[in-house]
Amino acid sequence: MNAEAAADPAWTDAVWAATLFAVDPHGLGGITLRTSAGPVRDHWTALLRALLDARQPWRRMPSHIGDERLLGGLDLSATLQAGRPVAQRGLLAESDGGVVLVPMAERLSAATAARLAHVLDRGEIGAEREGVAQRWPCRLGIVAFDEGRDDDPALPSALADRLAFRCDLGALGWGYIGEAAHGAADIQAARQRLPQVTLAEPIAQALCATALRMGVASLRASLMALRAARAAAALHGRSEVIEDDARLAARLVLAPRATVAPAQPEPPADEAPPDPPPPPPEGGTESAPGRDDAAQALEDRLIDATQAALPAGLLAALLSGEAARSAGRVGALSGSPRSGRPVGSRAGSPRGGARLNLIDTLRAAAPWQRLRAASAPPGPQRVQVRGSDLRIARLQQRAATATLFVIDASGSSALHRLAEAKGAVNLLLAECYVRRDQVGVIAFRGRAAEVLLPPTRSLVRAKRSLAELPGGGGTPLAAGLQAALAMATLVRRAGAVPVVVLLTDGRANVALDGGPGRARAEADALQMARLLRGARLTALLVDTSPQPSAAAQRLAQAMDAPYRTLPHAGAVELSAAVRALPRQGH
Repeated sequence: MNAEAAADPAWTDAVWAATLFAVDPHGLGGITLRTSAGPVRDHWTALLRALLDARQPWRRMPSHIGDERLLGGLDLSATLQAGRPVAQRGLLAESDGGVVLVPMAERLSAATAARLAHVLDRGEIGAEREGVAQRWPCRLGIVAFDEGRDDDPALPSALADRLAFRCDLGALGWGYIGEAAHGAADIQAARQRLPQVTLAEPIAQALCATALRMGVASLRASLMALRAARAAAALHGRSEVIEDDARLAARLVLAPRATVAPAQPEPPADEAPPDPPPPPPEGGTESAPGRDDAAQALEDRLIDATQAALPAGLLAALLSGEAARSAGRVGALSGSPRSGRPVGSRAGSPRGGARLNLIDTLRAAAPWQRLRAASAPPGPQRVQVRGSDLRIARLQQRAATATLFVIDASGSSALHRLAEAKGAVNLLLAECYVRRDQVGVIAFRGRAAEVLLPPTRSLVRAKRSLAELPGGGGTPLAAGLQAALAMATLVRRAGAVPVVVLLTDGRANVALDGGPGRARAEADALQMARLLRGARLTALLVDTSPQPSAAAQRLAQAMDAPYRTLPHAGAVELSAAVRALPRQGH
């Protein structure tokens, strides 16, 4: 094992984050650790566990956990035995004073993330349902393991905003790992010293100014940086925060949240005279000279320390104005009575394929057993379940997305448009292997539209179908939209979410019945566009003409679709435009 001095900077920061978090778990909220399962993550987790007191709770939250187990509620067996509601603590209440590990945190639902955020804010948790009203203390910290890829959805912002540290060990090798410089005894001493640590106003102002210049909009981030600085001072045996503590806090808390590269203040012109010093306040003493300069110098040093901690890729992305990580693209969530992920239960009868949730049914019946037993005939007592107690499972599944390319293959520039479409389809298909999305291709030319590729994930079939497509002839735009509507209807019936991407210049000259006439052809195309809008389809219109076309703009308005002009765009730009479309349920 290498020494800490030779360890990778990402690992060093992750160790510092674990050390400061061990000093004040609830005050700092937690850590987002972006890495997949493996020896690096296991070693970091063992290091954090060794820093914590052995008496502190250490719980792992299953990804499929329900609200009853997470938040607490009715103890079913004790309630049935006692004949009255008996409350039981949930996993969060059991973790009071300790740490909760959350694997695959990027898959947390918004509701679960909000519940965790509420617990971090309040420091307590309550169960008030099913005849139970109980509150428990719940001061804990959270370690969220983000195991997603670059284009997968990020950790829900409601939870990520409340976790002080964000560490990325995804590209770290085993040979670049070092050990922590502090032990459990140092952590225990730092905890006892933490309440007495003070923080001077200039350092607090410098940290807040650093967050502002780095584009960190959340006020919680500045508060977390202040708490991290106090924890660092306590760890080093100091009763007051110094500049080194603030630098460490800015590097660990603010740098991973940066959204812009800080602009350096421009030096004053040589010919500009210096501003006259402000007059001293009446009836008071004059402020010490150089005080503003010292505060600015401290702020600049914190900015330099924060910027030095930015990875090269992130710094380049901030300088170019691009986001550090895309939000990903997933299908719409929909309820299903027979298949999907359990998301609770509701009152109802198990009919039509619905599944009976036996545990929740017994839980609903348990508080009434003593009352029902009083009216029951003499004899052996049994659990009495009424129709109003029945609970059926609520299931939720994520629908696949089918992107339907509708390509205008008419005219002399058709080959150029097909080359763009081929690149876009190939790029999207590569993403489909991960997201399990589908791609379909429709082309229209001459007098009709043709389905070149039904929705599929096959990259080979997509390449073959596009390579065999000739160009030229008339523009039966209405027929292409009609074919897109028919294919989208079939996709919806199959349980997927269709997205229509139309590549055309909007200049139709073949009517829906195959007859010539520009005016009639455009009227038919606008009518079909309104039908797509009435079907509530998500759509994007890509204008392929050299200059923005008024006909294409009218068509996009009739479809209620975003309008993009990409006459010279490549596959990457088109793929980004498709990913930006909102997904509607079906």
